[in-house]
Amino acid sequence: MKRLFKGKIFGRLDRYIIAKFLGHYFFSIALIISIAVVFDYNEHIDKFVSNNAPWRAIIFDYYLNFIPYFSNLFSPLFVFIAVIFFTSKLAENSEIIAMFSTGTSLHRLMRPYMFSALLIAILTYGLGAYVIPKGNITRIEFENTYKKKKKVESARNIQMEVEPNVIAYIERFESSNNTAYRFSLDRFEGNSMKSHFTARTLVYMGDKENPHRWKAKNWQHRIITDTLEHITDGLQLDTIIQVEPYDLLITKNQQETLTSPELKQYIDKQRRRGIANIKEFEIEYHKRIATSFAAFILTLIGVALSAKKVKGGMGLNLGIGIALSFGYIVFQTISSTFAVNGNMSPMVAVWIPNITFLIIGIYLYHKAPK
Repeated sequence: MKRLFKGKIFGRLDRYIIAKFLGHYFFSIALIISIAVVFDYNEHIDKFVSNNAPWRAIIFDYYLNFIPYFSNLFSPLFVFIAVIFFTSKLAENSEIIAMFSTGTSLHRLMRPYMFSALLIAILTYGLGAYVIPKGNITRIEFENTYKKKKKVESARNIQMEVEPNVIAYIERFESSNNTAYRFSLDRFEGNSMKSHFTARTLVYMGDKENPHRWKAKNWQHRIITDTLEHITDGLQLDTIIQVEPYDLLITKNQQETLTSPELKQYIDKQRRRGIANIKEFEIEYHKRIATSFAAFILTLIGVALSAKKVKGGMGLNLGIGIALSFGYIVFQTISSTFAVNGNMSPMVAVWIPNITFLIIGIYLYHKAPK
């Protein structure tokens, strides 16, 4: 058996552990998500029927995007279940004892486990950062139309810096017609206002080529110098303003529809403009990285817990593993809530569970049989 570990970077036993780890991981996803789909459908079937949701939309728009979203969201749970289940079977069959008896250390045994965790972390981050956000657009649109019937369509009293030293104010914005009401745009030099542009209504006319094109109606423009004011006005005016409807209306779960590069760009832009309510976007950005890294931590804890043969058998290890994985998810949710509602840094909030469970994992690893 010792020879199975030696020679190549990954011997036959390494490949066996990797295959079993990944097999149990994907099997647990298929099993638990299938149950989740059945429960979700039974819970919301009345809403689907009463809101006349077409079957094609239920299957392709909702559930085909529901499955990868929740699979990725609860990936730490599936990692833990896979490691606990597979490793407990090895320990129960005395296979780990046989490995140790040949001189194989726990540290060497961790190599195929950590390689599997690396593959899962890369997959989790790639899906969460680039693929799933595109599907979330369709899923959230379906939920707002047929499931929740809640969609944010207006915003009031919006003030932002659209360019350096240029401040925009909108009394009300309606997404149904992409129109801003009682709009003003002030340009400053130092503490002095140099121009003041107002419009009773401002209608968005942009497209992919010209995303910042607006049409001002009933407008007035005042240019202010040290001694004079020059005033022009009119009924309609095509103009360029460095803002889009997307910037004005933050909808629920909007952060889940952006890829990680888009999230970073959006956060930087809104921060420059002085927009305060972007913590949920920052949490989402950092959580995608932290959740991927959690695969290594929970694999470490899972192996340390289940490598020893215990009287309670697999059931005891599996129960402890599920409790710890749910504890991780709950801890992450609570810390994220503190970041949204308090003064905690979003990055610190999403990494506190990882740091805490890493300490637990290192302690359990040192206590595990070597």
